[in-house]
Amino acid sequence: MGNRKFSLYDIEQFIREAGAERITEDAVTGLEKEIEKLAEQITNKAMRYAEHAGRKKLIRTSDILLTGNSEWPEYQRSPANFRRKASTTKSASNSDM
Repeated sequence: MGNRKFSLYDIEQFIREAGAERITEDAVTGLEKEIEKLAEQITNKAMRYAEHAGRKKLIRTSDILLTGNSEWPEYQRSPANFRRKASTTKSASNSDM
C-alpha cells in the first residue's frame, strides 16, 4: 500500500463526530481518497494563485481561501482583506521567491 497522507484513525473519528455509530473500513478509505483528491485540487489552484502573485514557492492562507473551497464568508475571502499590514519587523518578501 502507498504512503498515507491522512491518518485513518482521524478520518474515522471525523466520521463518528458527524454522527455515524458504525463505519466500514471501505468508508474510511473511500473518504481518505476523496480528501486527498480535494486537497490536491485546492493545492494546485492555490499554487497558481501564488505564482500569479509572483511567489514561486510560498503558498499563503489567502491563496487557499481564493480557491473558493472555503466555508469562510465571502467578505473574509475578499482579496482586499489579504493585503499585508505595515510592519516594523524585517520584511520576508525576499524569501517569497
